[in-house]
Amino acid sequence: MTDACVIRVAVQSAAYDTAAEIDAAKAAGGNVGAVVTFSGVCRDESGRLAALELEHYPGMAEGEIRRIAAQAAERWPVTSLTVIHRHGKLTPGEDIVLVVAASIHRQAAFEAASFLMDFLKTSAPFWKKEHLVDGTSGEWVEAKDADDDAAARW
Repeated sequence: MTDACVIRVAVQSAAYDTAAEIDAAKAAGGNVGAVVTFSGVCRDESGRLAALELEHYPGMAEGEIRRIAAQAAERWPVTSLTVIHRHGKLTPGEDIVLVVAASIHRQAAFEAASFLMDFLKTSAPFWKKEHLVDGTSGEWVEAKDADDDAAARW
């Protein structure tokens, strides 16, 4: 299905417009009957987190995300896939990641979006460092076992 699927990948510091990205995915996909989105948001971790700093290797992160998006397009009949991942210092409540999967049918869109998010949580080359409200730096955030378990189902 890759030939028929339009894939858009961006790693950026700027905020994105979710509604505009959905409209673009629908327009790019042609015969779209379903659009599934996932928005990841920076949590405040019970009030202790001032910011989450995301680092990546430019070029490498985009390439890996594009590679996994192409795998999703091979597995499911999706018409367009969009992945936008932000980097830099993000405060609680700010958007971190957006996945938009468009397809003729809903199940393919759900599966492709879930597959992409499981990859992003476990294998995408991003590093996250906590900055705490007390002014100190926290730990580098590691993938959780639950994330690895979710990715293993694919």
